[in-house]
Amino acid sequence: MSIRIVTDSTADITSETAEALGISVIPLSVFFEDEAYRDNIDLDSTTFYQKLAASKELPRTSQPSPALFQETYLRLIEQGADAILSIHVSGQLSGTYQAARTAWDSLPEEQKTIPFVAMDSKNVSAALFVTLKNVAALANEGASLEELVAYAEDRFARTHILVVLDTLEYVRRGGRIGSAKTLLGNMLSVKPILTLNKEGAVIPLEQPRTRSKAFARVAQIVTEHEPLEELAIAESNSEEIGTQMVDVLKTVYSGEIERYKLGAAIGTHTGPGTIGVIMVQSKDKN
Repeated sequence: MSIRIVTDSTADITSETAEALGISVIPLSVFFEDEAYRDNIDLDSTTFYQKLAASKELPRTSQPSPALFQETYLRLIEQGADAILSIHVSGQLSGTYQAARTAWDSLPEEQKTIPFVAMDSKNVSAALFVTLKNVAALANEGASLEELVAYAEDRFARTHILVVLDTLEYVRRGGRIGSAKTLLGNMLSVKPILTLNKEGAVIPLEQPRTRSKAFARVAQIVTEHEPLEELAIAESNSEEIGTQMVDVLKTVYSGEIERYKLGAAIGTHTGPGTIGVIMVQSKDKN
């Protein structure tokens, strides 16, 4: 059985990795003034942060159109897919998941010839990818659609992301701040820690005054979630800051820590100097 996996570019998967795993990635669009770029196609992570630093205006993002999803779904059907599992960024952060559902639902019935499931991961960036890569591997090993959905739902429920921002300015200007607006009074003097709640919405956790204090607190929170099945980071434009975070995490965690890049679709709303820490709790966690 050939079950094909579809996601969007907020998962921050490189084109090489997507090809190797057999994942189809639908790009969001990133706009610098009137110039439109397809996330991770026309604009890689390095180029994006360079343009962000030089831009006088905050870029904006746009979810993919249902037509783009339909084009991908029909292509996969033509290529012999037996089913499609389309897994996307939190619906609290983007309309991408809804666009995927709308795309499939609006296809003529005679074209919907295979089973289809759209899933809201309630996660973003590497917090989406660390499970997505396993789903793709299981699909390639012959797992059923029902098995893939059950695996993904269980693992996403055990996934937590902590995000340390250098500033709240980009979150505020990008309109994705939600209840994190309570931090704005001290915006310039803190390195806020944010997370996503069970519904996938941004919520504030704490407001450390320095990056070192923020990283130390993140490490402490990691210990509170142990035992872990996986730990990873997602860094924006600074490998140095990413290395600092990894070094702090290694004081409390002895396992491997994978490093990923925050791409343009997410970086637009978080800005430079951002670090995400992704924890997947073990099933043995009480």
